[in-house]
Amino acid sequence: MNLVVDIGNTLIKVAVVESDEVLFMQQAEVIGDVDFDLLRERFPSLCRAIVASTAFSTADVAALLREKGFDVLEMTSLTPVPIGNIYQSPETLGVDRLAAAVAAVEVMGCKDCLVVDFGTAITIDLVEGGVYRGGNISPGARTRFRALHDYTGRLPECTPTDEKLEYGSTTSQAIEQGVMQGITYEIEGYISHFSAQNVKITLIFTGGEAKYFVKRIKNAIFANCELVICGLNRILEYNASIEQTNN
Repeated sequence: MNLVVDIGNTLIKVAVVESDEVLFMQQAEVIGDVDFDLLRERFPSLCRAIVASTAFSTADVAALLREKGFDVLEMTSLTPVPIGNIYQSPETLGVDRLAAAVAAVEVMGCKDCLVVDFGTAITIDLVEGGVYRGGNISPGARTRFRALHDYTGRLPECTPTDEKLEYGSTTSQAIEQGVMQGITYEIEGYISHFSAQNVKITLIFTGGEAKYFVKRIKNAIFANCELVICGLNRILEYNASIEQTNN
């Protein structure tokens, strides 16, 4: 049983994971909103933790957890992972992207896959032969909606929608469909390109806004589990096994 702390661009996710099953999940704006003492009481066997961040240093959170009695692994570019990684600048690779790839291979069993994470940013990452190859980053849906509102004088701020139209007949619809269909065509373009190179490739969707696009794009597998959380948990388990072997 492990504690996983994923510090994202918008929220902090704190999860208790056992055998790839998320037993507890809390989202918070600041780490002070999480009662770790209560978690230790609820899950007495909880002793190991991993802290990963795409936003800022993990040092303060790791120090807090050590004060609470946790054995803490801070995820960095030097942390060993259970899959190959040929990214040319690993020190700049978001830990969330690598963790999602680890979960795709180690938890979902997909050695050849395209992992699309729909969040503040959309990340499209390629894994082939169980090796992380790299990927691309573009603005997420809400980021695009906010940009249209912030950088124009009169356009309203819209939000993601399940409605699918060929074109909008109002300004709000035009913005909604422009963003949602634009992302759909973007992802379909990646699918077409990489499927032509590797017919075995599996498409995996994850992230807060994935639910909107799994309905629009065929043949996508929606990862119900928190893919990044499960990947970080596997990385923690992998490093714990290395430590046990060395001792």
